[in-house]
Amino acid sequence: MILLHGLFGGLSNWTRVVKHFEDRFDIYIPKLPIYENPKNNLEHLLNFLETMIASADLKNVILVGNSLGGHIAILYTHRHPDNVAKLILTGSSGLYENTQVGSYLKRGNHTYIKERVAATFYDPTIATDELVSEVMQITTDPLKCQCAVRTARSAQRDNVLSRLPEIWVPVLLIWGEDDQITPPHVANEFNTHLLNSKLVMIPECGHAPMMEKPETFNEILGKFLC
Repeated sequence: MILLHGLFGGLSNWTRVVKHFEDRFDIYIPKLPIYENPKNNLEHLLNFLETMIASADLKNVILVGNSLGGHIAILYTHRHPDNVAKLILTGSSGLYENTQVGSYLKRGNHTYIKERVAATFYDPTIATDELVSEVMQITTDPLKCQCAVRTARSAQRDNVLSRLPEIWVPVLLIWGEDDQITPPHVANEFNTHLLNSKLVMIPECGHAPMMEKPETFNEILGKFLC
């Protein structure tokens, strides 16, 4: 199982998922090289994932992607369908994102950053000082911020709609009913155009269900993987 984080996400986003499934699966959480080079784009991140999977000789992988991580998972599955057993998307980019809600461009404004991080969740208390600090470390670093902006623009330009009907592997969509960044209509559009998909909505949940509703997320995921 490979867990892919989002643009401002990190490995810790998947802590509860790892604890729940580590006895059943070999779990990989690659740190996506988003902030290394301002020339990076989605193709670079996809190439990174391809190299990582090939180097570890992983076969029939289960890809689980949140936000930008879901977008990369879609691209890998489209290119390598024979090596993906199942695809799980949660709050995935690739069709539409509310960039106003997800924007972090006021780099040094702690109050603004905290508001934007809180908007990721239905319950704003999930936006802890530690989580806000992690995002601030990115937005206050000129190079990292430049990389993030370029990656975000690359994702916005890459609409996957035409590729969805060509993906035939089983897909599970786990979505927060209160996701402000990739709203529920985005999940419905994914579900409409994918050939073999199932959509499960989680009430009182925002853009990162695996963080905000981990027990529910793990239960839904576990049933799909049985």
